[in-house]
Amino acid sequence: MDNHFGQPSRRDFLRRGTALGTALALGGRTVLAQALEPDPEVPNEQIARLLKDLFGDRPIRRGHVALDMPLVAEDGRIVPVIIEADLPMTSAKHVKAVHLIVDHNPDPHLAAFEVTPALGKLSIQTRIKMKRTTWVRCIAETSDGEVWADYARVSVTLNGCG
Repeated sequence: MDNHFGQPSRRDFLRRGTALGTALALGGRTVLAQALEPDPEVPNEQIARLLKDLFGDRPIRRGHVALDMPLVAEDGRIVPVIIEADLPMTSAKHVKAVHLIVDHNPDPHLAAFEVTPALGKLSIQTRIKMKRTTWVRCIAETSDGEVWADYARVSVTLNGCG
């Protein structure tokens, strides 16, 4: 996510720097590739249908939403999630819903948060369950119909869904 000067945000800079350091420490390119990878492709018909049902044909653009998750979740039963957005939260324009979609979970539409401008700055902290290594999609919908997203590919070492 870029700031108003067109530069990467501090969070994005730190995330990419951490990924680079991890990749260099592990001696591989996998972690680095994940950090710099473009938006994930829709993996199957279930996710395509879910996205269509929720957002119709509106474009899902990356930006304005930050999804902060570990690169590796040692226990899929308790994976920490932090969601923040720099979108306005006024009565004229605000985030009205935030969706968490975990591509390869038994029920991929893991959470939906309906929010109002009374919340103030959007910041959500929670924990989720993940079945396996996959993409997590955080998608925010605004009151004027814009759809913004951030993505994280999380490696799960212990199945958290049974």
